[in-house]
Amino acid sequence: MTGDHDKGGGRAGARVKDSRQDRLKLALRENLKRRKSQARGREDVASEGPEDSLDDRSLDDAGGNEPRR
Repeated sequence: MTGDHDKGGGRAGARVKDSRQDRLKLALRENLKRRKSQARGREDVASEGPEDSLDDRSLDDAGGNEPRR
């Protein structure tokens, strides 16, 4: 009699567990895709190098003075 209440809930518990596993699997897959995309973006920026990027320091005058702000 002590095990009677567990018999009916076994299937429902398994469905909930499977559903949770599916959600976690999907979330992990989406997270991996996002992280790979971010890593690709960082690699693209790093591969450009300093000669490809413009910043305020490259716009100073020929005398080597700081640009006006």
